[in-house]
Amino acid sequence: MSVLKETAKLKTENISSLVATGAGYDLLRYYTLPDFLGKEAPYLLYFMGKNIARETKLETFDELYDFYQYMGWGELKLVKEKKRATTFHLYGHIVEKRLTQNIFPVDFRLECGFLSEILSRLTNDTYECMEEILQKDRIIEITATKA
Repeated sequence: MSVLKETAKLKTENISSLVATGAGYDLLRYYTLPDFLGKEAPYLLYFMGKNIARETKLETFDELYDFYQYMGWGELKLVKEKKRATTFHLYGHIVEKRLTQNIFPVDFRLECGFLSEILSRLTNDTYECMEEILQKDRIIEITATKA
């Protein structure tokens, strides 16, 4: 176990000081990881997102929304709540850039895995998340369904 894991969970306060460039992150995520992981990459990225969530200490939805921005994943907004499903939109400059580049295919499985795990913790229900790319609006619609 690393020293970081022994001393503190990830919080918005301690990740906000990290410096990241989107280009390097995107190359690793969409180019290198799929090369190493093969066709299982989307599934593994989903579970990587869940694992990151397990190592975070987020206690409110506001902290969740801040975390997405600090991670460079975009702006997350709750848009619809139903009995068995909740819909979020992921949008912003970063999302638009990913959707409009023509270098490699993009997905949002990491963000979905993270969201499913955090929602489970915040609501005491089990969720699974799926994304739909709304290309025309340049928005990612994430539906969190109670399992």
